[in-house]
Amino acid sequence: MVSETSRVTPISAAPSAAAARARAARRAGDRTSVLLLLPVAMLLIVGLGAVLSSSSVVAIREGADQWFYVKRQIVWILLGTGALIVTTRIPYRWYAKAASGIFALAVFGLVATLVIGDVRGGSRRWIELGPVTLQASEFAKFAQVAFLAAVMTRKEGYLDRFSHLFWPVAGSLTIVGALLLAQPDLGTAILIAATTFAVLAVSAAPLRHVVGLGTLGALFATVLAYAQPYRRARITAFLDPAADPLGVGLQPIQSLVALGTGGWFGVGLGASRARWSFLPNAHTDFIFAIIGEEVGFAGAIVVVALFVFFAIIGMVIAYRASDRFGRLLAAGIVAWLSLQAVVNIGGVAVLIPITGLPLPLVSAGGSAMIVNLAAIGVLVNIARTPAEQDS
Repeated sequence: MVSETSRVTPISAAPSAAAARARAARRAGDRTSVLLLLPVAMLLIVGLGAVLSSSSVVAIREGADQWFYVKRQIVWILLGTGALIVTTRIPYRWYAKAASGIFALAVFGLVATLVIGDVRGGSRRWIELGPVTLQASEFAKFAQVAFLAAVMTRKEGYLDRFSHLFWPVAGSLTIVGALLLAQPDLGTAILIAATTFAVLAVSAAPLRHVVGLGTLGALFATVLAYAQPYRRARITAFLDPAADPLGVGLQPIQSLVALGTGGWFGVGLGASRARWSFLPNAHTDFIFAIIGEEVGFAGAIVVVALFVFFAIIGMVIAYRASDRFGRLLAAGIVAWLSLQAVVNIGGVAVLIPITGLPLPLVSAGGSAMIVNLAAIGVLVNIARTPAEQDS
């Protein structure tokens, strides 16, 4: 007969049991992190190859060697990887304490852009610091997510009152949105607004409040889209690119030509015709068209699948986060990067109006690459934190 005392775990065995649970949780977090970083690494490789193919003609035309943008992209990837490593080691709860400061720093960067920024193509979006070009709007994307996640967590018990939800959302979006529209950069403003409502959807806010704010935001975005002639022209080009084939319809038409030329399996790596000045911004906003042309529909679908896989793993991390702030922060980061990919690919395929947003992890660019990889490092930290808290 087994005594009752033999069924009770000895007190001395409790620490080893807790350690075993901690090790199991740590292994689970590490596996999730690897699954997240796998599509990220593959997208970086795809992007580097696409930049190599699409930027050579631009570099030569600008008087540089054909490897100019590729070498810069490698530098940005290395710096971004360094930022990712750093953010994986920063406890994500630190961003809750620093959220207001991060948001203030982003606002300062946007104001500085309007004061000392460089004008390109009629927009003042870049700050030139010697050989380095910075875009404060990229940092603002993360700042808005961190700020809203922190505020929604602190106000969790009061979100049934509409005012507690409305003023933080309206205030932060008004400040950031007004500064972005002054550049002007409606595409980034709309992306940040959409990401904000993704954070709200995961928060404890009542659904009726989220839907109400979302409806107001959509109506306001529609008004802004039609408020300026150049924005109306983009919508017209989306609806009927052939109406102005040498003007605002040029990019949509040439993008479709590139995608159509690729067929099922593409014209071959490095064999793009669109990069020969037919398609503007081929190595940045329209790099997906070059991918579709060179590796075809099959290759383009692989790229889309990588983003879908990233989004799924990211949402798993958000779901498994050990607290509300981690859940909101992870959901916001995943929504931001995923929505930006959807908007870019949708614009390239002329499924939605062109917004001028680059393809995350793929398009040539420095600020976006560093901030995107740093944000992914935050996701890794969130995935691993439950194991660290148990240990």
